[in-house]
Amino acid sequence: QVQLVESGGGSVQPGGSLRLSCAVSGYDSSRYCMAWFRQAPGKEREGIANIFSGGRTGYAESVKGRFTISQDKSENMVYLQMNSLKPEDTAMYYCAADNCRYPDCTASWCFGYWGQGTQVTVSS
Repeated sequence: QVQLVESGGGSVQPGGSLRLSCAVSGYDSSRYCMAWFRQAPGKEREGIANIFSGGRTGYAESVKGRFTISQDKSENMVYLQMNSLKPEDTAMYYCAADNCRYPDCTASWCFGYWGQGTQVTVSS
């Protein structure tokens, strides 16, 4: 059974950093397309970072240059390093996975497996 479990969320001041982790079980994450999404209250779920088939990464403009997605294949973990955090980054963050049925897709409907989410709050 495929399971994704996020951790690492919390409260941080603007300009601070957090690293989110996604523990993957039930399959080899290196064979899957992985992504991080976020959803703020009253807003639609937003895709912010991807690991595509072949290991290529991609980012939404809102986080490019500040966030980094990475993968530890030996530990079956996926990470999201978040630097220079802003109040508008406040959201529930979700890890998502799929077997790359849609190799370059970044939309939420492309991903069949989801974690339960971890809250990130950026405020002074």
